[in-house]
Amino acid sequence: MKLLLVVACALIDADGRILIAQRPEGKPMAGLWEFPGGKLEPPESPEQALIRELAEELGITVREPCLAPLTFASHAYAQFHLLMPLYVCRRWEGIVAAREGQAIKWVKPNKLRDYPMPPADEPLIPHLIDLT
Repeated sequence: MKLLLVVACALIDADGRILIAQRPEGKPMAGLWEFPGGKLEPPESPEQALIRELAEELGITVREPCLAPLTFASHAYAQFHLLMPLYVCRRWEGIVAAREGQAIKWVKPNKLRDYPMPPADEPLIPHLIDLT
């Protein structure tokens, strides 16, 4: 089975809310909510990929020292096995904005379960509730 490495970030604002983004129509699992991030492009490190993805998706600048690894997801989908490190970021430059047609929302950690997420993302929620 193919191993797919993607990286995700829990952006946490000054009020302790976490940013989630809704997968747009036309993408697999459209309508589900997830943490921003994406696939690595060779020869990127996970941190470099996340910095690039956050700039592309949300228009913000993140510095590598502001990314703190928290946990990871390991999930077997039908076509591939997903390995997804989750980083926490509390400091960035710029204003968060949806730049790829996705809906975005700031959510208190204890309300994350109110938003349907891909199976790989759901196990990350308790770690974020414990963190805040």
